[in-house]
Amino acid sequence: MPHRIERVNHLIRREISDLLCRYVKDPRLGNFITVTDVEVSSDLRYAKVFVSFLGSEEEKQAALKTLQTASGYFHTELAQRLKMRHVPQITFHWDDSIERGSRILDIIDRIDHESDANDTCQA
Repeated sequence: MPHRIERVNHLIRREISDLLCRYVKDPRLGNFITVTDVEVSSDLRYAKVFVSFLGSEEEKQAALKTLQTASGYFHTELAQRLKMRHVPQITFHWDDSIERGSRILDIIDRIDHESDANDTCQA
């Protein structure tokens, strides 16, 4: 990935995180939403913002819908904050890597416990 795109990814992630933390006061988003990654297209026209949210499935859907509705606000704010000729169009997506990682760790723990139980039975 070219260095410029990495810089833009980092800048957008930092600015959207700051906006969510300091300026967006929507109760549907709560306090547990995190920007985990940003992927900007090679032509810098589109940016996928990946977010993680702690809550029920209904709360997650409401939060994602809220973010999609506010994407124009984020675009406007980024245009003012970033010194770029064209600010990418923003779309929000779920990052379920934390949940997948947790499931994998649970599976590994179960396998480890089963292995320990089998070892004690054979001894």
